Amino acid sequence: MTMENIYKYIKEHATRPDEALEWIEKQTHIRTNHARMLSGSVQGQIMKMLVQTSGATDILELGTFTGYSAVCLASGLPSGGHLDTLELNDELEELILEGFERAGLADVIDLHIGDCKETLKRFREEGREYDMVYMDANKREYCEYYELVFDMVRPGGLILADNVLWDGKVCQDPLPQDRQTLGIARFNDMVTEDRRVESVILPLRDGLNLIRKK
Repeated sequence: MTMENIYKYIKEHATRPDEALEWIEKQTHIRTNHARMLSGSVQGQIMKMLVQTSGATDILELGTFTGYSAVCLASGLPSGGHLDTLELNDELEELILEGFERAGLADVIDLHIGDCKETLKRFREEGREYDMVYMDANKREYCEYYELVFDMVRPGGLILADNVLWDGKVCQDPLPQDRQTLGIARFNDMVTEDRRVESVILPLRDGLNLIRKK
């Protein structure tokens, strides 16, 4: 049995996404050229359950894209919970906000359009704190994001980093020298060597690094 067949079976036996997520997925295919960037229903359900089981009340997301993962994360929040999500591409703003409205989460999620690192620096100055951070923005800058968000994560909090296997390129020998692969490989090494955390890479889709701050 191929991995494609296994993933198909897993998807068929996971909780089905609701209408709002199905709408976001459909609109992503219609209105963008990068539908492959969607988290997808299996990873989305896992992230929602991580929020629920961890008891997170404040979440930060780096890289909204069309809002699928933000809705999944926010859906797991308890009453009074909040999610800040950062996106560079202002052309996606209308689609993102409509998805939040359809999911009934417009009052739970704040969308911040602009450069991710500049927004994170402002958040640090404001003293914001989070129980969970989900990283899915520019792969070349994962190390910088990690350093910027680390002090904003409460002890016992989680950092989830997506695409850390990068189509298997990080496992190749010799390592490809494109900036994305080098950035992710450097990030994975940084996390492994960081004694302030414990971590494990889950072979889910393109790899999800699950990092817990001690």
